[in-house]
Amino acid sequence: MIEIRFHGRGGQGAVTAANILASAAFKQGKYVQAFPFFGVERRGAPVTAFTRIDDKPIRIKTQIYEPDIVVVLDPSLLDTVDVTAGLKDGGTVIVNTEKSKDEVLAKLKKKPAKLALVDATTIALDILGLPITNTAILGAVAKATGVVELKYVQEAIKETFSGTLGEKNAKAAEEAFNKTVVYEL
Repeated sequence: MIEIRFHGRGGQGAVTAANILASAAFKQGKYVQAFPFFGVERRGAPVTAFTRIDDKPIRIKTQIYEPDIVVVLDPSLLDTVDVTAGLKDGGTVIVNTEKSKDEVLAKLKKKPAKLALVDATTIALDILGLPITNTAILGAVAKATGVVELKYVQEAIKETFSGTLGEKNAKAAEEAFNKTVVYEL
């Protein structure tokens, strides 16, 4: 089973990203589960969402405490949240940032086996006109992990957002896929 934890802020689409990723994996014939963790969140407050992907039915119903993959939609969270808490050995961290590998690593409490960086905010602003990075970051997830194929991510995006909005979001995912830099550490 692959367990993925998303870290974002309210309004950035972390919950939607978790759901779209689950939909994309389902399209590939996988069993999936996606859900948010809500406390007293409000727009701008830290939010966590989760996705599980497996080849067999998923029976577990808890939060993900030891993720294989961590996805960070808002780089400012690196200063306030231990996004690597519980990260499995051999785990992957994917961060939306314009910062360098060394700058990001300096902020992580645990060194991942793989670090993927992409400036999803700039991609979202250029293509969507808004700093909502959830669909762009899914392109980075596809490239960095291989857990889902980009074409299925794009299909799931187009099912979530109709018409021109869906096309633009699918383009943002593709652009992020192409611009993501993956480091083996």
